[in-house]
Amino acid sequence: MLPGMAGKPLVAIVGAGNLGAALALSLQRVGYSIEAVIARSRGASLKKAERLAKEVGALALVDPVALRAHLIWFCVPDAEIARVARALAGKVDWKGRVALHSSGALTSDELAVLRGRGASAASVHPLMTFVPGSRPSLAGVPFALEGDAAALRVARHVLEDMGSHVYPIRKKDKAVYHAWGTFASPLFTVLLATAEQVAALAGVNPKAAKRRMIPILLQTLANYAAFDAAGAFSGPIVRGDVDTVQRHLRVLRNVPAAREVYAALACAALQYLPVKRKKSLKRALDSWLG
Repeated sequence: MLPGMAGKPLVAIVGAGNLGAALALSLQRVGYSIEAVIARSRGASLKKAERLAKEVGALALVDPVALRAHLIWFCVPDAEIARVARALAGKVDWKGRVALHSSGALTSDELAVLRGRGASAASVHPLMTFVPGSRPSLAGVPFALEGDAAALRVARHVLEDMGSHVYPIRKKDKAVYHAWGTFASPLFTVLLATAEQVAALAGVNPKAAKRRMIPILLQTLANYAAFDAAGAFSGPIVRGDVDTVQRHLRVLRNVPAAREVYAALACAALQYLPVKRKKSLKRALDSWLG
């Protein structure tokens, strides 16, 4: 920890995208000082960094040669983490500093070049979605952590200050952990987009479909929170209503991608959820998947 900071390390954020912005604001709200927002290059990247830096009272930098921050947090796309780390390796004295990245799929070894220069490194991933125009609070958000002991101590301290929840993860589990997160948000969004396409078959435009689906979506999530997946599952599949399922599959012939999604999810239901007449449903699904 740096002197005169009441136990809170001075922070630099590398990258000013959706995650970097949400992180910088969450840190500032709980009393952390952001020294710099580091851009990967000039142009659009630097302009974004300048806008975020202005919001949090920081500097926007491309060459952080005089950086004082003890904690440097990489918030760049997965494919860029190792490259950006290499680019910064010779520009900062890394001895005794902490380097974090927030990839869900990649391990702390992406920062190996900084370890070799004396930094302690960890991967610190929030199970949360970040999109343009939305800056969710990180309070209550679970973070999966793995890496060097010194970096993990600092990361836990910072995350607990933000009100986040901290969980360890093994390096070998990162890819499947990230696949889990992909089911929880991006693929769930794909399901909603698919539902809009099915609504269009019934003459309902996407805007109206979204508005009409919100109540049932919210209640489904409430049921899942209260009763788990088995207790939240309803409709023709759980009842074993083969005729209705076949009727659905017939009308979905005009939206082949939606029919494939329907059939795949119905097959998953037969494996994971309490469904009546499983054998009959499986035969019906197999005849369509044939």
